[in-house]
Amino acid sequence: MSSIIFFDIDGTLVTEDERAIIPDSTREAVKRTREKGNLTFINSGRTAFNISPRVKELGFDGYICGCGTYIEYNGDVILSRTIEKNKCREIAELMRECNVTPVYEHSAGYFFDDKAPMTDGLKYFMEVFVDSGIDVSGRVEDDNFGFDKFVIWENPKSDMEKFRNEIGKKFSIIDRGGGFFENVPLGFSKATGIQHILKKLDIPMEKAYAIGDSMNDLPMLEAVPNSIAMGGAEVIYPYVSYITTPIEENGIANALAHFGLI
Repeated sequence: MSSIIFFDIDGTLVTEDERAIIPDSTREAVKRTREKGNLTFINSGRTAFNISPRVKELGFDGYICGCGTYIEYNGDVILSRTIEKNKCREIAELMRECNVTPVYEHSAGYFFDDKAPMTDGLKYFMEVFVDSGIDVSGRVEDDNFGFDKFVIWENPKSDMEKFRNEIGKKFSIIDRGGGFFENVPLGFSKATGIQHILKKLDIPMEKAYAIGDSMNDLPMLEAVPNSIAMGGAEVIYPYVSYITTPIEENGIANALAHFGLI
């Protein structure tokens, strides 16, 4: 029976810096494992519209996006969960009350709040988005405003106690460090995405592999018996079954070779 491999993007397939390098060894490894009949899936916190063509051209059978809120297999959308519009409006107002800086993420685009404080993190994000050709015109006031998940940056004047107390009722709050938090509806994660796919494709858990590089990947890595940390991602070393070399030192190829997947 074929195996199935779930890949994070940033820091795993693509270098997490302005160079955004995809090593040739990674391209070849993904190609070779698919030629052996193994399935390859993206499993990312990014929402669907923000999977770049450069990543897609590596060749994937499916995509788990937005931390499990959207799943696509062989070009068909098999799960898509967007928060009810009235709830989106309520959360946007709550974020203003908490004085945090949000970016609302939908499978089809991003929405921003011009009333929120500007932060260095948001400035960097928007610069990257613009350079990547991503539309940054969406605003909270738009008629089509809605989201699947959202992120926020805190600042010295943020009411983080209120944020945690209120958002924690309906969302998993993931601390990404540096005052940056990712917020995913309860019941959805990179792990639930894996479980959904394994059940749909009738693939046993022992044939599942996951590769990541950050604490954001923990649900995915802890969901499978064959978990792989990229070299240099020391923070997740205690949680995985194998540590490969860094991304630019043939990390993906070495990991797949170790498990006999290429």
